[in-house]
Amino acid sequence: MDKLGVGIVGTGWVSSEYIRAFEADPRTEVRAIVSREKDRAHAKTEEFHLERARAYEHLEKMLDDPGIQIVVIATPHHLHVPQGVAAAQAGKHLVIEKPVSLDLEGLQKLQAAVHSTKVKTVVSFVLRWNPLFATIRAMLADGLIGKLFAAEVDYLHGIGPWYAQYYWNIKKEMAGSSLLTGGCHAADGLRWFVGKKAVEVFAYANTSPDNPLHYEYEPNSVTLVRFEDGTIGKVASSVEAIMPYVFRIQLLGDQGAIRNNEVYSKRWPGQKNWAAIPTVLPDSGDVEHHPFREEVSHFIDCILEDRESHANLDDAALTHEICYASEISAREHRPVSLPLL
Repeated sequence: MDKLGVGIVGTGWVSSEYIRAFEADPRTEVRAIVSREKDRAHAKTEEFHLERARAYEHLEKMLDDPGIQIVVIATPHHLHVPQGVAAAQAGKHLVIEKPVSLDLEGLQKLQAAVHSTKVKTVVSFVLRWNPLFATIRAMLADGLIGKLFAAEVDYLHGIGPWYAQYYWNIKKEMAGSSLLTGGCHAADGLRWFVGKKAVEVFAYANTSPDNPLHYEYEPNSVTLVRFEDGTIGKVASSVEAIMPYVFRIQLLGDQGAIRNNEVYSKRWPGQKNWAAIPTVLPDSGDVEHHPFREEVSHFIDCILEDRESHANLDDAALTHEICYASEISAREHRPVSLPLL
């Protein structure tokens, strides 16, 4: 079988992980890197010894290459929609970094392009492939803690000058909100665990008193979500927190509870305290810690088997709607019904 050619758009931190992931899979090879500065794209090809990869400074020229079947959008958030639309219209399958769009209008534009061309998509809610996520999903499917009635997933990750993305991440027009720029991982985790449709959102957001990191939007938020079966959820998100990275999970069921990698269940007679599961936790914001290889392998399977990913654009849209609704609620001090349309 001929390998599928991959074009990476962007040369930042996360692009390196996509290069490693696609180069590690025998079914694909990286054939193009795109950057506004061609020298940076060329440097990336040399860094990873990509002998067959060309460096481009214009996305359109890379999209004309018939040897590229998959395009990875790994640029700052505000560029995802125009780049994704262009790639979809060129008939390329899409890996899109989150958030896919900073507003509902852009999301719908991207969906329309994908639907019209029928290309495959995966949105990089990469924690869905984290071992703890997989373990929790298995425990929920097995009924270990019974029926969920409350769930909390929190994302607390201070993004300051020590991060390269900080200088654009503080800008409203480029990052959107605390949930969109990072906390959407937690919002998606909430949906992934609850497994039901979200129907209402209420939220508060704020900035610390002196705004020392100079965010143009409120970098802290608490979002409450009501699901169709009555389950309630909460997502706390902060990109201003002065503390080590925290991704916290707490799930309450009528037969027990899960707290990160600890579980308590009435199904285990005599259990007196939390039982810890030794597994890999989502406990770092370092992209090298995230399971990109598993995500990429899954997406290649989807392309070759002509099936949709569980994390495709249409599914990711449901997570993004929670983020948009949270912004509206915090701004207008009211609950917001879903769907937004």
